[in-house]
Amino acid sequence: MSMQESYGSTVADLNRVLNDFFRTRSGVLEAAAEAIARSVRAGGKVLVFGNGGSAAEAQHFTAELVNGMQHRGRPPIPAIALTTDTSSLTAIGNDRGFALVFSRQVEALGRPGDVAIALTTSGTSPNVVEALKTSRAKGLVTIAFTGEGGGAVAPFSDYLLDVPSRSTPRIQEAHLFILHLLAERLEKNLEGCLEANNRGIFSSEPGSEA
Repeated sequence: MSMQESYGSTVADLNRVLNDFFRTRSGVLEAAAEAIARSVRAGGKVLVFGNGGSAAEAQHFTAELVNGMQHRGRPPIPAIALTTDTSSLTAIGNDRGFALVFSRQVEALGRPGDVAIALTTSGTSPNVVEALKTSRAKGLVTIAFTGEGGGAVAPFSDYLLDVPSRSTPRIQEAHLFILHLLAERLEKNLEGCLEANNRGIFSSEPGSEA
């Protein structure tokens, strides 16, 4: 197979995965976007986490929310990647175990009505599962981006966005594509409200509607 044929096959595979996802999960994605928007309108924030490539995507997504995706002039959407504080990550990992590196941060930073977004291709990462369990216990809205079926995180996800593939590269590529769409949707859904939120019009307590 030539390099061009190989590229073509990969692109076709990714296109199939995305088409299958949107055919079966577009409603869940729209509902998840609205759940995030409700939280932000009420003064909530978004906590995002994952391992490896998913950690990089968590940071990418929060950068889009904080900095701006299409509308750089808008106020920031409050979002934190739980993958960036190396002092906390190594302290928690060393003292409590790697399985708690995200859940401990959720305990510290999460408030009822906030949103926890988990990224895991396998759906079985113990630290991601623990973070979603803690998020549920604290009253956060839980959203999980996974591969096909959702794995162990599925029971702890209010909105399961499982990409119909078992290929790690295709799942990660699909996740990034979907996260970009989600960031764009949030900017549209929150247009006008972010400015009001900055002026204190909306409640500072997440989970309560203004």
